[in-house]
Amino acid sequence: MIPSLLPTYNRVDLAFERGQGSWLITERGERYLDLGAGIAVNALGHAHPELVEVLTAQGAKLWHVSNLYTIPEQQKLADMLVDLTFADTVFFTNSGTEACELAVKMARKYWHDKAQPDRARIVGFDGSFHGRSSAGIAAAGGDKLTAGFGPLLPGFTHLPFGDLDGLTNALSEGDVAAVIIEPVQGEGGIRPVPDDELKAIRAACDASGTLLILDEVQCGMGRTGKLFAHEWSGVTPDIMMVAKGIGGGFPLGAVLATEDAASGMVAGTHGSTYGGNPLACAIGVKVMQIVSDGAFLDEVRRKSGLLRQKLEGLVAAHPDVFASVRGSGLMLGLVCNAPNTEVLRACYGAQVLCVPAGENVLRILPALTIEDDDIAEAVGRLEIAAKAVEGRST
Repeated sequence: MIPSLLPTYNRVDLAFERGQGSWLITERGERYLDLGAGIAVNALGHAHPELVEVLTAQGAKLWHVSNLYTIPEQQKLADMLVDLTFADTVFFTNSGTEACELAVKMARKYWHDKAQPDRARIVGFDGSFHGRSSAGIAAAGGDKLTAGFGPLLPGFTHLPFGDLDGLTNALSEGDVAAVIIEPVQGEGGIRPVPDDELKAIRAACDASGTLLILDEVQCGMGRTGKLFAHEWSGVTPDIMMVAKGIGGGFPLGAVLATEDAASGMVAGTHGSTYGGNPLACAIGVKVMQIVSDGAFLDEVRRKSGLLRQKLEGLVAAHPDVFASVRGSGLMLGLVCNAPNTEVLRACYGAQVLCVPAGENVLRILPALTIEDDDIAEAVGRLEIAAKAVEGRST
C-alpha cells in the first residue's frame, strides 16, 4: 500500500494531542518532557498564553493580504529587528530554507550590480545545514543532503570546519561573493564556532571585501543567552538568516541585512506570497518583545548554567553512554559513546524527547521558558534512559 504521506521521515510512533509549557501530552494522557522544542522552534514552550492571545486576536481580524499592500504588523516587526540588531533592512519569509534562498540571491546580486558578475562563489563549511532547497543543500554539501539531487546548483565551495587557512586561500582567489556559516552548528552536532575564529572569519571577509552571511536559524532568538549567537564574539554579519524561534511555533523567517549588502535587491528581484503575513508578524512581534528583554535573557543564561551543570554530572555518572557536553546556552549537545539512536530510543522509553544530530550527538534544545523543576526532571529521565542503555549492554 502506498502511504498517503511521502515517507521522507523516519517517524516515531508517537502522536501528541496537546502541549503545555515544556510538556507534550498524548491522547492517552501520557506526558513527555520536551527537550527538542520542535527543533528549537517552540522558543516559549507550548501554548504560551501571550502567544495564544495574540494569535486569537489577530486571527479574528486578518490572516493574510498580499505584499502588494502595506502590512502594519510586518513593518512593526521589521522596525524591532532593525532597532535590536546590526541590520538596516528586513525581508520576511516562511522558513529558514526560504531565508537561505534569499541570502544567496542577495549576495550574488550585490556583486552583479557592482559589475563583478563572476564573483559568485559561496564558501561554506563541512557539517553545516542551511535547509533542503537547491541552494541550501549546495551551500551545506555532504552526501547525506546532496546524494541523488544532482546536478547541484554550482558556485559553492566547502571547507573543513575551522579551516581558517583554507578560507584565506579561497578568498584570495577573488571570486568569492560570500562566506556562510552557523555560529553554532545544529545538525552538525552542536558545534560552536569559537569567538576568535568567528572574529578571524569576519576579518578575512573584511580584508577581501567579501560578504559574511550568518545562519542563525537554529542558534538565534535567545537560544544561547543573547538575542543572537554572534553577539558573544562581538562581530556582525552583512546578511543574517533567522527563523525557527522567531515565530514561537508559527511559521516565520527573515533575512536581515545592511543597506549596502541588500543594495541589489530592488523591486521585482524577490518576493513571497505568504512571507510577512499579518498573522505571522503579529506573533513575531510578541515573541520579540518577550525574548529580547534583558531579564528574560538573564534567565536563559542562568537556566543554561543549571542545565549544563546537571548534564555534566550525568555524563560523569554514565561514561559508557555519554562522552561529554558541548554547546552554548540552551543549545546543548550530549556527545554519546553509545550509538545516539540507541540512547534516543531509551529516551522515548523514559518519556523525554531529544533530537539526534551529527557526530553521534543528542541535541538538548528545551523551551527557553523551561522551569527549574523541569530541568531537574529532564535530567532524571535522561538518567533513566542511560541506565536502560547500560542494562542492554550487560
